[in-house]
Amino acid sequence: MKGIRSLQTIQLRLIVIYVLLILIAMQLIGVYFIRTLEDSFYGNFNENLDNEAYLLADYVKDYLDANLSGTSGEEQRTYEDLTVFIRNLFATNDTEIQIIDANGIVVSASGQAQEGIVGQKNTQTEVNRALQGIRGNVRTMIDADGKRKRAVAMPVQSDGKVIGAVYLVASMEGLFDTMNRIKQFLFTGTAIALGLTAVLGIILANMITAPIKEITRKAAAIAVGNLNQRVNVLANDEIGQLGNAFNDMTQRLKQALSSIEEEKEKLASILSNMSDGVIATDEFGRTVVLNRSARAMLGIGDEDAAVGRDVLELLGLRREDVSEAAWTEGAVLNVVLTPDAGNGPLTARATFSPIHRRDHGVSGTVVLLHDVTEQEKLDASRKEFVANVSHELRTPLTTIKSYLEALDEGALEDRALAERFIGVTRNETERMIRLVNDLLHLSRFDSRQTPLTLERVGMAELLEEVSDRFAFQARQRGMGLSVELEGEDVPPVHVDRDAIDQVLDNLVSNAIKYSPDEGRVVLSARHAPAEAGPGWVEVTVRDWGIGIPKKDLHRIFERFYRVDKARSRNMGGTGLGLSIALEIVKAHGGTIRIESEPGQGTAVVFTLPAAPEEGESR
Repeated sequence: MKGIRSLQTIQLRLIVIYVLLILIAMQLIGVYFIRTLEDSFYGNFNENLDNEAYLLADYVKDYLDANLSGTSGEEQRTYEDLTVFIRNLFATNDTEIQIIDANGIVVSASGQAQEGIVGQKNTQTEVNRALQGIRGNVRTMIDADGKRKRAVAMPVQSDGKVIGAVYLVASMEGLFDTMNRIKQFLFTGTAIALGLTAVLGIILANMITAPIKEITRKAAAIAVGNLNQRVNVLANDEIGQLGNAFNDMTQRLKQALSSIEEEKEKLASILSNMSDGVIATDEFGRTVVLNRSARAMLGIGDEDAAVGRDVLELLGLRREDVSEAAWTEGAVLNVVLTPDAGNGPLTARATFSPIHRRDHGVSGTVVLLHDVTEQEKLDASRKEFVANVSHELRTPLTTIKSYLEALDEGALEDRALAERFIGVTRNETERMIRLVNDLLHLSRFDSRQTPLTLERVGMAELLEEVSDRFAFQARQRGMGLSVELEGEDVPPVHVDRDAIDQVLDNLVSNAIKYSPDEGRVVLSARHAPAEAGPGWVEVTVRDWGIGIPKKDLHRIFERFYRVDKARSRNMGGTGLGLSIALEIVKAHGGTIRIESEPGQGTAVVFTLPAAPEEGESR
């Protein structure tokens, strides 16, 4: 365990890593080097032994060939000459040589120790294979003295006939002695390298860890509050960068501590400028601080007038209105506040959030006041919209039910009366269908589920087609319907053709409905004024009808809003046409407005994006 603890120091770990790296590198290099040398030495040894056997076989061929045809006396002299030659040739090494005739009899041998086998038959496997004419007969063996040797048998051939063999046995001890000396040198070099590495590792590790130890001492001094600490940076390496970072951190820490008061002032500024009201209380519910928005919502001019007062009293709540869980777990309540006598009451959502301190429980509460007056108005508008839809559907349904009951009670017998009742029922059904279709159209625009298929459309073509569609209806009432382009260079527009047709149809239909007989409706287009920005076309649908009172202009685009409800229903309107027109124009990025004077007529003006030039992209 003590050795493990000592390894926890960076210095010792660096030394161990350096030594292990050198040891592993030397081991890998040594293994590769020794393997390569062994393969090279073994290859050279075998190649030399094979070459000696081959040359000797070629040399003794004449002796063996001559002895096959000579007398015994000549044969004896020949073998003696051969023995002398072999001994002189291999006197410098301890290679054992045997010359063997075709019958496997040793006829000559090198060295005094080999004379005893002359005349005996050699039964070695490699010799038998050589006498059969097979080359490459090699065997490695260990003799009785424990020495490793390598034997080679080479056939001796004359005119394609095996007339004998050459058998060489060479000791490999010299080769292994050389390899052992090389290994010893390598091991000694490795030991010296490890020693030098350990020394250099100690020096290098001390160079690395000394600055770290200094930084550690400085950090400990800062931890006890002494911020006047700086590290000496001697180099721009990683340790130097760490020292610079430490010095920078020390400086920043001093700046952070000196700016606490400034941060407090910023927090106070944020609280005072928040749009939501914030009230902080102590653990007893007494007001400690409140921001400007909270004072405005509560109608309190001076903060001192609220500090110390019960927060429930400020909010106009009774103690029983707030559960105990609100102080410990939080709660959300809606409260009605009256800032001052000049303004109406406002509705605020009060969110109680307890402040928890470690080991002290709840130490106070923060009450966030969010003005939801507009949201309440929006909810009221939604409810009004639902009521309008219900009313618009209930009226035709009641009419249809009444006429169907009349038909069921006997009106079918009177054909003329029945046809009139069925006609009324059909008209009311078609009005409900139009109403539902308009509602679906508006719903798709609200949920952005109506993609626009934009295309290049000429303004003259667009307005002329609308005029043609309503020409018959206008002629029936003796009205004039005309198209005017203010300037010849009114550009085409980049719009969804079907959607803009629907806008123009709604506007022209309203203009004809609310204009007197023999009146006039004008469709015009021109470049939008400069305040609209470049690249816009202004379209106007103008009539000289009954007009719209000023008190109704700001609500004219509301859904189901009608200036004259009875007349609008009688004319088959759903009260959604202008709302749909507004959504379509807004989807194209344009604007729409209405200019009207009672008794003088109405002009609906909207803008559409001009189409880019050919080859350009918008």
